[in-house]
Amino acid sequence: MSATFAAAYRELAAAQKGHARGAPGYSVYVNRRIGRMLAAAAFRWGISPNQATGISAVHTFGALVLLLVLPATWWSGLLVAVLLALGYAWDSADGQIARLRGGGSLAGEWLDHFIDALKIASLHLVVLLALHLHTPLAGSPWLLVPLVYSVVAVVTFFGMLLNDLLKQKKGVASTHSRGGGTFLRSMMLLPTDFGLLCVVFVLWGWTTGFLVVYALLAAFNGLFLALAAVRWFREIRALDAAND
Repeated sequence: MSATFAAAYRELAAAQKGHARGAPGYSVYVNRRIGRMLAAAAFRWGISPNQATGISAVHTFGALVLLLVLPATWWSGLLVAVLLALGYAWDSADGQIARLRGGGSLAGEWLDHFIDALKIASLHLVVLLALHLHTPLAGSPWLLVPLVYSVVAVVTFFGMLLNDLLKQKKGVASTHSRGGGTFLRSMMLLPTDFGLLCVVFVLWGWTTGFLVVYALLAAFNGLFLALAAVRWFREIRALDAAND
C-alpha cells in the first residue's frame, strides 16, 4: 500500500488506462483527475470505497435539497454547482480508492450504480420543482423540459447498463470498455457529460440563460439516446444472429 499522498497519486496516475469509448470530455479530462486527488487523500485518511460513495451521495443530494429550499440566485446556483461537481468527483474517486486497496467488490459496484440511478432519476425532477417554486415559471410549458430530460437521462442510463449486461453474457467487450476513446470523440460527447450539467447550475440565478442552455443539453441528450438506441439494438441483434 502507498504510504503517502504523493505515492498514492503516482500509483493511480501510472495505473490509468485509456478512457472508455463513450466517456465525454469533462469526465475524462477534469473529473477523473479531481477524483484521483480525492482518492489519494482518502486512501491516506482510511476512507473506504463505499464511504467515498456515501460522501458523493451527501454532496449530490445536499445540492438537490438546496435547489428546493434556496431562492434562485447566482450564489445559490454556484453553491449547487460546486456540490454537484464534488459529488461527481467523489463518484470517480470510489473506484480509484478500490484500485489502491487491491480491487473492488460486487457490493461496492452495486452501491455505486444504485446511487447513480437515484441521482439520475432525481435531479431533473428536482429542477422542475425548484423552477416551479422559485421562478415565475409555474404553469409554463418550460417545465416540460426537465420532465423530458428526466425521461431521457433515466432511459439512457438503463440502456447503457442493459446493453453492457447483455454483451457480457455473450463474452463481448462492453460499450464502455477501456482504451477506445479519443480526444475528439470525448469533446463531441461533452453535452452528454453529467459534469457539464453540474457546471450549468452556475447560471441558476439567470433563469432565462439557464433554461436555454439546459434545454439545448436536453435536446442533444435526446438525440444521442435516439441514435444510441438504434446502435445498441443492432449490436444485440447481431449477437443473436451470431448464435443462430
